[in-house]
Amino acid sequence: MKTEKKSFLDKIKEIPKNQLLIGGLAGILLLVIAIPTGKNSSQEGQIQKKEEKIELSSEDSRSYGKELERKLEQILKKMEGVGKVEVMITLQDEGEHIVEKDISRNNQEISEEDGTIKRSTQENQYQEETVFSQGTGSEGQPFVAKERVPRVEGVLVVAEGGGNSKVVKNISDAVLALFPVEIHKIKVVKMN
Repeated sequence: MKTEKKSFLDKIKEIPKNQLLIGGLAGILLLVIAIPTGKNSSQEGQIQKKEEKIELSSEDSRSYGKELERKLEQILKKMEGVGKVEVMITLQDEGEHIVEKDISRNNQEISEEDGTIKRSTQENQYQEETVFSQGTGSEGQPFVAKERVPRVEGVLVVAEGGGNSKVVKNISDAVLALFPVEIHKIKVVKMN
């Protein structure tokens, strides 16, 4: 074993000192490049929440529209001069559930400089995952962060008092107060 060490040491002694110095400096430079420092690299780990939209079923939107019609009829019946009333509400869309999402982003940038040569490496990672609520079964339901109800497109009111301009104005004003619709999308007519 000592003979191997001597032969290795003898070989090193044969290499000129300036080449040993250059080799040692090159090794140190590689170590400096390989080890990231706070100034040359920046790592950011971000977790955000994102919302994904899921359409409501048409059955849900129909029942929502029917409930709005029923409530509006009850209110309008109580107004002076309206009498019997029937209401039809059209919906612009079917509404949506907005599902919570976890998003993680990792950005890493490494800059290295070797005399006249500059190198820069950038790495970006993006991951998105749906948040599930704790369910009784093996699978939970997606966690709904927000629920947007269907938007009202137009309102038709058929009322016994629909022939009186004052009653028509009161009905139109009531509908405008309850729903974000334009005045030309509200129609009040006299019932037979």
